[in-house]
Amino acid sequence: MPSRGTRPEDSSVLIPTDNSTPHKGDLSSKIKEQKIVVDELSNLKKNRKVYRQQQNSNIFFLADRTEMLSESKNILDELKKEYQEIENLDKTKIKK
Repeated sequence: MPSRGTRPEDSSVLIPTDNSTPHKGDLSSKIKEQKIVVDELSNLKKNRKVYRQQQNSNIFFLADRTEMLSESKNILDELKKEYQEIENLDKTKIKK
């Protein structure tokens, strides 16, 4: 089963803007997508193969399932943290 989702290099291209609403929406959809990836990897049988897509190509390589799951959880945590930071900034703007 090919592993789709956000890769660590994808999360570094997030660009903060003055108007956080579009960025917040993009981040929200990436969080939903990453949750699906984590759920899919979590529910795979132990003997199932997982493939990782080579960046900027259509080539897939065999990957370790537990390593991919761990990496996907870390990416999800980073996305959630960034989303929370944006929400906190929005709350402080409203108070001022």
